[in-house]
Amino acid sequence: MKKKARRFLSISDLSTTEIKKVLNLALKIKHNPKKYSNKLKGLTLAMIFEKPSLRTRVSFETGMTQLGAHAIYLGPNDIQMGVRETPSDIARNLERMVDIIMARVFEHQKLIELSKDTKVPVINGLSDLEHPCQAMADILTVLEKKKKLKGLKLTFIGDCENNVTHSLAILCDKLGMKFFCSAPKGYEMKKEVVKTLKNKITEVVDPKKAIENADIVVTDTWISMGDEKEKKTRLKVFPPYQINSKLMKRAKADAIFLHCLPAYRGFEVTDDIIDGPQSVVFDEAENRLHVQKALILFLLGK
Repeated sequence: MKKKARRFLSISDLSTTEIKKVLNLALKIKHNPKKYSNKLKGLTLAMIFEKPSLRTRVSFETGMTQLGAHAIYLGPNDIQMGVRETPSDIARNLERMVDIIMARVFEHQKLIELSKDTKVPVINGLSDLEHPCQAMADILTVLEKKKKLKGLKLTFIGDCENNVTHSLAILCDKLGMKFFCSAPKGYEMKKEVVKTLKNKITEVVDPKKAIENADIVVTDTWISMGDEKEKKTRLKVFPPYQINSKLMKRAKADAIFLHCLPAYRGFEVTDDIIDGPQSVVFDEAENRLHVQKALILFLLGK
């Protein structure tokens, strides 16, 4: 009987040992990409996009090309998942033709349905619950810059009911990092995620307290795709959570700044921070490519 395919819908789908294995492989691929150039020769990745993206599409498509493989882009009008066909039926078709699936969706439930009995691996390219590929790229960037992970303090400031926040919290929990987050009341992390964590995290309303002595400072847009109707309210509530020089001074002098991009300059972050010496956002963006190549190789057993 064929072994059930691995999936990566959540950081929780990998053990601590497996996370470290993927991160170390990503570093090896980054430093010697030619060694892995034909690892997936003849294989195909199906990329399902309900939400548009610059980094997700380019990093996955380029990554497959660099591994000697092929990627197929399937946009919202190509599939209309849940409208023309159920996620389950789509998966049962795709598994006959491709070797691995990546989906970037609105509702996490669609990923669960897509991967339920699928014979090929399924990767979460983003959902409303988690953004595990982004979080893995973030932590790979931290590892590169800080040369260690255990014991470091990572602080997320802004909208904490956020897919990146959730994935980073789970990663920090698994890797022995201290996780702090700060959001206005009503924008805290989902309780269902917090309940899964083994170690205590610190959630505070005051961003000044959260960022104190942080090694890593992370933020994201205040208005994610799907939150546009709340734009006026959010723009009134979130300004105290802007990452600017005054707030950043409370972090450690050698703290690094991360943002998954796109950034809305002058809102969640000021130009002097995102373009300043502490910012590693473009290294972080590049690392999507390397960590996803490692992840695909791991999930395919290559």
